[in-house]
Amino acid sequence: MRSMEQLQETVQYHFRDSGLLRLALTHSSYNNEHHQERLQNNERLEFLGDAVLELVSSDFLFHRYPDKPEGEMTKLRASLVCEPSLAYCARDISLGEYLYLGKGEDATGGRNRDSITSDAMEALIGAIYLDGGFASAKEFILKYILNDLENKQLFYDSKTILQEMVQKEDSQECLVYEILDEVGPDHDKQFLACVTVEGRELGRGKGRTKKAAQQMAAYQAILHLRAGRK
Repeated sequence: MRSMEQLQETVQYHFRDSGLLRLALTHSSYNNEHHQERLQNNERLEFLGDAVLELVSSDFLFHRYPDKPEGEMTKLRASLVCEPSLAYCARDISLGEYLYLGKGEDATGGRNRDSITSDAMEALIGAIYLDGGFASAKEFILKYILNDLENKQLFYDSKTILQEMVQKEDSQECLVYEILDEVGPDHDKQFLACVTVEGRELGRGKGRTKKAAQQMAAYQAILHLRAGRK
């Protein structure tokens, strides 16, 4: 497990109260295993961070897209702050490597589990908000969650976008996703998926779930098709 100082260097925010950061990184499994007080984990900070993230992302989208109606902004916000999205952002800063987990949770791949890392990402936002105020939390969110928006949208909505691209060419063609392989123990599997149209392979992708592997396959297919049109 890496040191908290390394994480602070990575995210370019240094806590005045290091106890808040420690709490944000403490999963309930560690809390339970070490017989700590019931609330000595990151769940309350996650609750707070979720609210701060929703406000900042709503404000960001409101000003970024002045012509989008409420329904479209709601859908876009949901895709940006959903569990897979936050887990994706958490991987960018290697957040899982800093977490305090119970031995059982750690042994079964908890550091790479989307549900755990996405919750920790929200807890980290909550901790920054308490330690440095709204401006500091907003800066973190803009830098590490709402960055590279176009590419992230492409990734998160890859299956829908690919379907639209294929149907523009021929509305009768159907995409087929297939799991080609799975490796690793049950608690830490990796799946390999491919996506084809009329028997022609468009892309392959790996992921820790079948859905994630299909999503990556669709993303690679989009990049392939776009490259072919240039």
